[in-house]
Order: sequence, then C-alpha cells, then structure tokens
Amino acid sequence: MFSIINRIENGFEKVILRDDNSGTWAEIIPSCGAILHSFSVIQNGQAVNIIDSYDDAEDYNQNITSKGFLGSKLSPYVCRVNKGKYHFGEKDHRLTKFYLKENAIHGELFDVKFIETDQVATDQNARVTMKYEYRQSDPGYPFSYDCIIVYELQRDNKLKITTRIENKEEGLIPMQDGWHPYFKLGEKIDELLLEFQSKRLVEFDDNLIPTGKLSPYEKFGSIKKIGDEVLDNCFELNFAECQPMCVLRNSTSKIEIEIIPDESYPYLQIYTPPHRNSIAIENLSSLPDGFNNGIGLKILTPGETAIFKTCYKITLLP
Repeated sequence: MFSIINRIENGFEKVILRDDNSGTWAEIIPSCGAILHSFSVIQNGQAVNIIDSYDDAEDYNQNITSKGFLGSKLSPYVCRVNKGKYHFGEKDHRLTKFYLKENAIHGELFDVKFIETDQVATDQNARVTMKYEYRQSDPGYPFSYDCIIVYELQRDNKLKITTRIENKEEGLIPMQDGWHPYFKLGEKIDELLLEFQSKRLVEFDDNLIPTGKLSPYEKFGSIKKIGDEVLDNCFELNFAECQPMCVLRNSTSKIEIEIIPDESYPYLQIYTPPHRNSIAIENLSSLPDGFNNGIGLKILTPGETAIFKTCYKITLLP
C-alpha cells in the first residue's frame, strides 16, 4: 500500500508520498517551486536521503539563488539566456527575473507557489498534482501558460515526474523545460562513480553559452570515479543505448541513483559545485540559450500542450 501525509515541518508545508511496504518516501514542497525536498529509502534500518535541499523555509527563502537553485523547476527556459535577450513574435524581449553576471538564468518558476489540485494513493502508487498559472509576470516573457507537475511514487523505489505545459495565449509561445536536482550519496562526489549515455558534448563559450557545435565525448560512457573532474557542461543523450541514461553510484555504501528520462528530455546538464557534497544532474528539453539558438525549442500553438517526463530510481546494491 501507498499513502500520502501532509505535514508542516521546519516552516515547509510538505506533501509526503510513501510506500508503506518498503518505507521509501518522497517529500515535495508545492509552495517552494514544487521542489523535490527529499527522496529517501531504508538501508540497513537507516533512512538515506539522496536529495540535497534546504535546511528550512528560511534557508530556502534567503538562499535559493546562492545555493545554486537546489531542485528548481526550469521553465519556460533552461539554464542561460544570453544577456537575457531574445527575439520572438517579431519583437525583441529582455528577461528581468534573475541574472548571474550578464545572463538570465533558470526561468521564471523557481520560487513560485504551486497549488495542489489532486492527491491519490492506491496499492500501486501515490501521486500529487500541482499547478502554477504563469500570467506574463516578467515583461521579458509576455506570455501565459499553465505548468502542471505530477510526482508519482511507484514500487521499486521509483519516482516518476511528469510536467505538462499548456499554452493559454491566443498566439504562439516559446517553451523549454527542465529540472535542477542535486544528488548526494553520503560522500564527496570525488569518491562517487558516474556514467551517462552520451557521445557528444555541447560546446560552450566562456559565458557558458552554446556555440552551436557538438564535439565527441565518451569519458563517462562507462562507469568510473568522478575524482577531481570539474563539470558545468551539457551533453546530448544517446537514446539508442539502453536506459538508464545516467547512473550515480556509491560503491562503498552500495547505493545508486538511476535517471530515466524519456525522449522529451534529450539533453543532460551536469554541474559539480565547488563544495562537492552533491552533484546537479539536470534533465533538459533543449539546449541552454534555446530562445536564441532554437535547438530543441518548442513553439506551442494556442491551446497546445507539451509533456515532459523523467524518473529517478534508487537501487540498493548487493
């Protein structure tokens, strides 16, 4: 059986999806950008949380940007927009939400309050549905759309995350989608093993803006220790290979995370923060600066819906 618990803790209003048989649970905070606050399993009688998040609501409110947007929804654009400028609908636009140096980053929804619209628990799964109605709040993105997110905890320690975007304009809108989770496995990431299914690296300029070129890359095509590798890169996923598209493993504590996106997320952004306590592994629907380069960018017609899906799975190794 599965169950759902609603709890106020550390200033957060949490929705907790729980597998009552295994003890696995996921905590979601709708009012904080619908972030995944924890995803935990029981290992040797102890709870192990594989998500790096905020200490409490005050930490979230004060440090969401300085801590690197832990767990944020990336919408309607992912990563960076070059100087915050783009041209769409025969008009020039400049985003205003948040800038890192000279570039707009990480979208419009990372700090908004989603509203729960549904909760369901059965003997097969537990899921919560949340919605945010974006209505032209940034003059640099003068469009309207609904973002609906469904978290679904399934058997075998699987957490499926579906995002549905609905165009509420009478005209076309540009759209990208992604997630910005940070994963932790109990040690510095230098000691962890990483593998992802990609043969091509997206080349960036010095400002982390894609140049339009792809170059061969297979360093983590088989699982190997991260070591002192520094990454802030985007990779084109190779769906000709078998799932999962990415594996992060602690071979000492015998636990690993599998990331299983569908083809709505054809790119993977990986970032190793300076503290190296966790690693950001981000599913992206299109390239950074997609509003300008157009690579993977979706143009939604009036009333059109786009759907994006990914799944996280925790495996306890023998």
